[in-house]
Amino acid sequence: MWTDVIDLRDFYASNLGQVAKRIIRNRLRIIWPDVKGMSVLGLGYPTPYLTSYKSEASRVIAAMPARQGVLHWPEEGVGGLTSLVDEVELPFDDLSMDRILLVHALECSDQIRPLLREVWRVLSASGKLVIIVPNRRGIWARFERTPFGHGLPYSPRQLSRLLRDTLFTPLETHRALYVPPTRSQMVLSSAPALEKICNRFFPTFGGVVMTEATKQIYAGQPVLEGRRQKSYLTLPKATHGISSRDTAKERTRA
Repeated sequence: MWTDVIDLRDFYASNLGQVAKRIIRNRLRIIWPDVKGMSVLGLGYPTPYLTSYKSEASRVIAAMPARQGVLHWPEEGVGGLTSLVDEVELPFDDLSMDRILLVHALECSDQIRPLLREVWRVLSASGKLVIIVPNRRGIWARFERTPFGHGLPYSPRQLSRLLRDTLFTPLETHRALYVPPTRSQMVLSSAPALEKICNRFFPTFGGVVMTEATKQIYAGQPVLEGRRQKSYLTLPKATHGISSRDTAKERTRA
């Protein structure tokens, strides 16, 4: 079940969300230190983690599933870089993306294999994929007050097996987010120290699993019957956003 985009926005606007964003973004920077001249796609709710890449990559796009909803991003500048999409019919050309980030996506989707098949299609032959999911053994998956407490959590082994089954080769796995999901400012202020200590001595219990993978370029891609219909909705700057509740209303009218 997809988390509504308004709830995701509100979480990342909170103190706890800001701490989570900094921790995960720092870890992502270690995995992808340089994206200069690359095309970067984020699927799910990736905007908190794409901001630092926006000035480096040649193209950055945030694709948000219709059942989640979409918000305009970035807030400053002319035009928007977000699109409302069907996650199993992405409106991007084959081999068009050098880096793809999935966050608040895989654990929410009820069409996991079609979703990953689409990611495989649009990822370039030398491209890299990073998937961020709640850790099955982490404390964050047990509290519904955050987006990481919703959907299906994964262990590193489960995520690695899923990637292999969908024609990807896992490269390395990281864990992050050891600070408890609390509103206590004293605990949140100790987050950097907790990350260093727990990542070294208690790595199993990180709140999220982050796995980087590349595509198996020798694997065959199934031929889909019928002609692929690209459908997406770009969000003009004047529009604040479209939540999943709004898209549900539009489907009802149709």
